[in-house]
Amino acid sequence: MIDVTLLGTGSPMVDPNRAGPSTLVKAGDSLFLVDCGRGVLMRAAAAGVGAANITALLLTHLHSDHITDLSDVITTRWVTTFVPTPLPIIGPPGTKAVVDATLAALAPDISYRIGHHPDITEPPSIQVHEYASGQVWDDGGVRITAAPTDHRPVEPTLGFRIEHDGVAVVLAGDTVPCAGLDDLAKGANALVHTVIRADLVEQMPVQRIRDILDYHSSVEQAAATAARAGVGTLVLTHYVPPLVPGQEDQWRAKAATEFSGPVEIGNDLLQVSVGN
Repeated sequence: MIDVTLLGTGSPMVDPNRAGPSTLVKAGDSLFLVDCGRGVLMRAAAAGVGAANITALLLTHLHSDHITDLSDVITTRWVTTFVPTPLPIIGPPGTKAVVDATLAALAPDISYRIGHHPDITEPPSIQVHEYASGQVWDDGGVRITAAPTDHRPVEPTLGFRIEHDGVAVVLAGDTVPCAGLDDLAKGANALVHTVIRADLVEQMPVQRIRDILDYHSSVEQAAATAARAGVGTLVLTHYVPPLVPGQEDQWRAKAATEFSGPVEIGNDLLQVSVGN
């Protein structure tokens, strides 16, 4: 069994009811945080998980809304972990530069804490691993594979396939339909996919917002990807425009035009347990 919790189902469009893009995946004894949008640790706390419990942070790409709370994850894990263990951060090329810049911005705070607390003697310990594709994790019975997706002009971008005990969950990140994601998601028990309502976005008066149609999957496209890959369950997240309570069936109906399997859609902290 793999448990998927949608910590943040929002987007760059600020929604008081939705944190920024982030998903928690529990596989075996490991907890993987996938992306870290605004408010991620507040939502994690509501799910009973602290920064110190995170096994590794996986970044699908370096768009601001997906890494807004990177500094919070780093700092909070550092000051709440009494047995210091490095935080593995796995992401596309460019991740190390972002982490280094974040640590540089935190330099005053780091010096204050080391100067004040006798039991904090070292800065945060981070292990950054950059990948364009391939196996990125193999430990504790959990294997994670990354594959390139298509979110151009944002590149490189990754999707992740997390496997444990014969169960596989794929996290697409932001992407349009592409061969990389099709291959990654093939036969998975669940696909967690970011989505937009193209019909609603097309009606928005601001061109900058309509531009997101160029590099995000619509609900129908995400559902078609799930159907091509033969996944068991489609989990929708990162709703643009924000999902209005009571309209879940509208989104689900659009997915059903392309995918006949179960479709999970809901608020932050929705938990989906996936098994054979």
